[in-house]
Amino acid sequence: MRVSNSIAELRQQIHDDLRIQHPEWIKPNGECPECDVYEARLMEELDTLMGTGSDESIPAIHPRR
Repeated sequence: MRVSNSIAELRQQIHDDLRIQHPEWIKPNGECPECDVYEARLMEELDTLMGTGSDESIPAIHPRR
């Protein structure tokens, strides 16, 4: 489904950009709680806009090492 791919691409782009713009947010173990908050907000907004609700599972994005 193209919409799903676009959302996944957008989420990945935001994920990558936040880590580039705010390296100070990344913990030594690679986790980024602040990034997670922004990503969760994005997905909530997209769910609302697309009318999908919160029943769909959204795969986690793990930091690249």
